[in-house]
Order: sequence, then structure tokens, then C-alpha cells
Amino acid sequence: MPQFIYRAMDADGSIIPGNMDAHNAPDLELRLQRMALDLIDYRETRQRKPLFGSRAVKRRDLINLCFHLEQMSSAGVPLLDGLRDLRDSTDHLRLREIITDLVEKIEGGLQLSSALAAYPEIFDPGFTSLVRAGEQSGKVNEIFRDLAENLKWQDELAAQARKAVTYPAFVLLVVVGVMFFLMIYLVPQLTAFIKNMGQELPFHTRALIALSDFFIHYWYLLLAMPVLLWQGTLWQLRRSERTAFAFDRLLLRIVPVLHKLVMARFATYFALMYAAGIPVLECIRLSEGIANNRVVAAAMRRARELIAEGHGVAAAFRQAGLFPPLVVRMLRVGESTGALDATLRNVAYFYNREVRERIERMQAMIEPAMTVVLGLLLGWIMLSVLGPIYDTISSIRI
Repeated sequence: MPQFIYRAMDADGSIIPGNMDAHNAPDLELRLQRMALDLIDYRETRQRKPLFGSRAVKRRDLINLCFHLEQMSSAGVPLLDGLRDLRDSTDHLRLREIITDLVEKIEGGLQLSSALAAYPEIFDPGFTSLVRAGEQSGKVNEIFRDLAENLKWQDELAAQARKAVTYPAFVLLVVVGVMFFLMIYLVPQLTAFIKNMGQELPFHTRALIALSDFFIHYWYLLLAMPVLLWQGTLWQLRRSERTAFAFDRLLLRIVPVLHKLVMARFATYFALMYAAGIPVLECIRLSEGIANNRVVAAAMRRARELIAEGHGVAAAFRQAGLFPPLVVRMLRVGESTGALDATLRNVAYFYNREVRERIERMQAMIEPAMTVVLGLLLGWIMLSVLGPIYDTISSIRI
């Protein structure tokens, strides 16, 4: 289906740009009319316009979508009517475009899960598989409720991670700015006075002067180095699958909370999909895509292969490695009792709580650590500058 970039006008007379899939120009105009927009001009393009800024569908938009559909389906409102109500009430232009297309696809005979699968960048395979399982079991409202709760958990966890990173990043920026000011402006003035004393300088003072000279002559390298290192790392990760695999393994080792976060995500999604009636092998296959870590995904793939060969679920995950004893133990209990989803929810609860506590402890430790680093930096400068001055004054005889 062609992609059109358009400009339209809403009821208030505001010009709204956008992009949308349509069969032709009349189809584009009809779709915009359903969104209460009047087409002004358009052009066809073969390249899908990337979604940035306010046009990107964020996690909170998906939470609102799931909550709305859960409430509507629980009240007995037909799916199409619920989607039309959401389309007419949302202010998010991109989401309105997507819902308009979903309505058209469902009116054309597709199920909701098949219509959602046309937007894999927004609705991942796990999301669409859960909706498909809900359609088959007649429990779509419960699926949307579980999806909304899971997305809320992810949003809260992301908010905590941002909170834990924002303050240290600000403090680090201030420390770097203070260091540049001291090394480029203040230290040269003080060292010029120290050199005029004519005495031999201690090692830490000479090191400070050398570092200050490096800042003065190569400041552009210091500013460009982090950017070049970051871009080079991203380029190498995209270029080499082996490097990306090794990088993911390194992350799991140096950031322990990341391993627990991946286990929490895996247990949550696995429990949701298994409770919805999705087969175990399919649950594991879909979990590989949401792991966001190649090492964990490879371990899941190995476990899936072992289960397909006839091994038990717990035994397969134990032989695959990487999965903590708690996960394997709870899988064994769930496998023997037939309540695999309940035991995995317990695992998810345990890891969710531990991840939250780890993030809070990290935030509490980073703040004093940054203060100590700044204090040591200032102490080194003061010692290197005032030490020779004090020695000179002490050697003066009155």
C-alpha cells in the first residue's frame, strides 16, 4: 500500500501534517474525513517517514489504548464502536491514523490481532499474540487488562531508571564543566605564579600542570572523544553480530540489575502468554524478542530446542544456563503443579521488587559518590597549588 505525506486542516482551522497508508488519493481523503480532517495537499512516497517527537506512539498511549478497549469490552460495547470512540476522542494524530486503519481492516474482515500485526514497530509480536489468544478464548477484556498492567509496570520502571540517571548525569555535567574551567582558566594563572618562585615543584603539581596544558591544547579532542567513542561503538555493534553478542554478555556481567530486569520481563510476559493459552514453545519464542539481550535470547532459544526434543521445561532452562536457580525452581514447581503462570508471576513479583530496590540504592549511592569525586578533584588542585606556596612561605626567614 502506498505511503502518502499530507497536509490537512482540522475543525479549528489548524494545519496538521502527517503521513498515512492509503490505496490512492480518494482513499486518503476518505480516511482523513473519518478523522475529522480536510485534505489540503499530498504527495506519494515510497519511504515511510520516521516517527519522532509528538508523532511517536509512546508507552503511555498504549496504556490508554489497552485501558479503553478493556473498559469497552467489559461493558459489552462492540470492538468497532470502541475503536471509533477512541479514534474520535484521542488528540494523538499518529494514534488516530493507526486506529482509523485498524477500523478499516476490521471492517474488511480481519481480526484485531491481524490488524495490529501491520504495525510491528508499535505492537510487538508478544502484544499481538496475546490479543490473538484473547480472541480465541473470548477473554479479550482480560488480555487488555493484563497488557495495561504490564505496560504500567514497564512505564514505572522506566520512570525510576530515568530518575536514577537524571541527577547523576546533571552532577557529572557540572563536574565536567567545573573541571574544564579549572584546567583551562584558573590553574594556568596559579601555576604561572608558582613557576616564578623558581623552586622545584612536587610530582602532583607537575602532573596538574601537564593535565592543564593538555586541556588547553586538546580540549576539542576531550569534547569529541565521548561522541566518537559512542558512535563507533554503535557502528561496530550494528556491523558485527559477534561484537553485539559479546557486548550484551558484558552488560549482564557489569550491570547485575540488568539481568534481574530481563528475568522480570521474561517471567511477566511468559506468565501472561501461558495464562492466555499460548503453547509453551510459542511463549518462549515470543519471549526471545522481548528480552532485548542477545545472550538471554540465545539461552531461551536453546531451552526451546531442548523442550522440542522432549526435555521438561525446568530441565531445559537449567541446561540452557544463564537462568538463576530461583527461576528454574519455580518452573519446576509450576510444571509439577500445572500452575506455571502463577509461579512465574511470583518470580516476576520477586524480581520487580528487587529491581526497584536496587535502583533506589544505586540512586542513594551515586549522589555521595559524585560529591566525593568533586571534593577529591578540588582537594588535588588546592594541594598542588597551595603546597608549593606554603613551602615557599615557610622557607622565608624573618
